[in-house]
Amino acid sequence: MTLPTLRTVDLDETGRLLDGHGGALVQADRLDEHFATVLTPPAWASDIIVYVHGWQTKPDDAAAAATRLLALAEEGRAARGSLYPALAGRFAPWVVLVRWPSRSGYLLNGYRRIRDRAHALSRGEGHAARVIGQLLGYLDTHRADPAAAPVLANRDGQYLHLVGHSFGCRVLCEAVQWAAGDSPGATLSWSRPGPADRPFTVDSMLLLQMAAPRDTFDTTFTALADAPLRGPVVATHTRRDWATGIWHRIAERGRAGVGNRGIRRTPEPVSAIRMLAPAEAYLKEALDHWFVSVDAGAVFVAGRGPQGAHSDHLRPETAHLLLSLADHSR
Repeated sequence: MTLPTLRTVDLDETGRLLDGHGGALVQADRLDEHFATVLTPPAWASDIIVYVHGWQTKPDDAAAAATRLLALAEEGRAARGSLYPALAGRFAPWVVLVRWPSRSGYLLNGYRRIRDRAHALSRGEGHAARVIGQLLGYLDTHRADPAAAPVLANRDGQYLHLVGHSFGCRVLCEAVQWAAGDSPGATLSWSRPGPADRPFTVDSMLLLQMAAPRDTFDTTFTALADAPLRGPVVATHTRRDWATGIWHRIAERGRAGVGNRGIRRTPEPVSAIRMLAPAEAYLKEALDHWFVSVDAGAVFVAGRGPQGAHSDHLRPETAHLLLSLADHSR
């Protein structure tokens, strides 16, 4: 599968937006103008997916990862469409790939360097949270409203999903938390009411092998409960992920990462489930929570070297989880 409509957003080390033609910085007061030039969602798209890659990822590899995940999703829907009844004939994803400089050495100093960069991209003098938050606001403003009356009758519209890997999960969480701000939005199916007065509404958030402490939603991303999230925050984990296990423990003073042991300590109870095989249906009750911790220990097992299975997330089971979130969003 190719994604000829995949769009890229490139950030520099401070989180500033780069113009794709020559790599010049886009000034803060020109962000919406730039997005209007390159990122207007096409009318044919049913779902908008914003994908942020993780550690040690080259630009071309980031595009290949996003393409591979969506190819697996299309293969899964074609083979087992009955598991996603709400997507019948209406899953046409349009992908926005956010790329950022995530390369470093593999050893501890490299891990710490990229951890600090992912944090600095968005906090303090960083700009990524505002840039991505404004990007999401732009996409939300220009997508077809699934809650609009003419659209509601046929359960149509454009849904917004966020997918992050590794440190890219931190970048996404910073952006969504930054936007705990102003302007309404909602979709159709999750039991949690759409947050009032927010700049956009996210229908699902899938965090693959998140490189952050297990209690990060209780200590760092504490505003997510008030952020523009309509659907759940879903995070995968596996003990074979050594990057968020061994390296994370050393860098974070003994604390394991979300990607190694799952989510712990959140403002709301965590639904703990296992990653299902592509032929097993995810019940809506299992996913319809503020936070869902998914044990992928039986799936994400491959990998050599210091990262372990940290990057073994491009699997049919992952695509199945993404499709299920999209299906239950309707």
